[in-house]
Amino acid sequence: MRLSHSHPVRSAMCDDPNLLGAAGLVPVMTLAEQAGLSGLAREHLSVPTDKGAHPDRKVFSLVAGMVAGADSIDDMAVLRHGAMGRVFEHPYAPSTLGSFLREFRFGHVRQLDAIATRVLAGLHARTPVLAGIDGAVMVDIDDSIIEVYGPAKQGAGFGYTRVRGLNSAITTLTCGPGAPVIAAQRLRKGACNSARGAHRLIADTLATLARLRSENASGPVLLRADSAFYGHRTVTTAIRAGAQVSVTVRQDAHVRAQIATIGEDSWTPIEYTDAVFDADSGQWVSRAEVAEIPFTAFTSKAKALQVPGRLVVRRIPDFQPDGDGLFDVWRFHAFFTTSDLDTVTADQTHRGHAIIEQVHADLKASALAHLPSGKFCANAAWLVCAVIA
Repeated sequence: MRLSHSHPVRSAMCDDPNLLGAAGLVPVMTLAEQAGLSGLAREHLSVPTDKGAHPDRKVFSLVAGMVAGADSIDDMAVLRHGAMGRVFEHPYAPSTLGSFLREFRFGHVRQLDAIATRVLAGLHARTPVLAGIDGAVMVDIDDSIIEVYGPAKQGAGFGYTRVRGLNSAITTLTCGPGAPVIAAQRLRKGACNSARGAHRLIADTLATLARLRSENASGPVLLRADSAFYGHRTVTTAIRAGAQVSVTVRQDAHVRAQIATIGEDSWTPIEYTDAVFDADSGQWVSRAEVAEIPFTAFTSKAKALQVPGRLVVRRIPDFQPDGDGLFDVWRFHAFFTTSDLDTVTADQTHRGHAIIEQVHADLKASALAHLPSGKFCANAAWLVCAVIA
């Protein structure tokens, strides 16, 4: 059996009045209600005009539609298929939900952010989604470009990927072996710098984490980020909130000079569990060496903004097919850390930051396949609903 190529399926819907096309929504949205989704929307969301009436029902509908697979306003019609109207009250039409989102302004998006944070707390109280949060916690921050189309899309621009889109920044919490959970999110203009507003996102995340942890929490909190977020505002915000940092540094002249001071006998060989693909050389790498030196970050800033720590450096062979092979040539990757982990563990822990890229990929493969509205704040609200879902 195979899919028909002569009559390809463009869409499918459940039109039997006695059947549910997405019966799994019942337990999922029951849990969302227990976590306080509708009550929080009713309490905190104040979207004006008649289009903002019953915000609890409309936010519930948006989240339910995304759980059922919707990635556009029109896809919200899935909530009105078959017997969905018998199981869920007030299944709104897609046009009603679109009008609701278009009334959002920045302040309303921040209200929705607050709702998402409190829903996470409700889930934490009822499920093991953040089991082990009182132990060691990894906080990751990263951004990604969501490609959009149409000249009327507010805020769209060409970012670092050279793709026209909007910039989505998220932070995640990872506790022990558990999967990462999104703690905060922001939608920014497509052409903005990755680090723009990152310190505020980090401050919100660490404040949320402090509320979620018990008074007896003793495990360290480590912020991980790539070189786009290496800046004194990001680092000092995390440290002032009681977190340690592990941030990739840019290979400027000062960093290269520091790396050059590392003695040849200071390097410790390591082997990757699985080969790692190196995009610069186009080859798979299975071995590397690590070393560390004391390092003070942001020495060009005032004394109060300088941060003492360590520079952990990983070097890998720089394969050059056209070379003579007489000398070992290395390429270096360095990150700044204030953690007390040993060199090898610190490097291994920092490489785990890549997991946040999978979180973004999962979002863009589901509700964020594209941002459906021409209004920037409507898309920002859509992002928050996608994170809740």
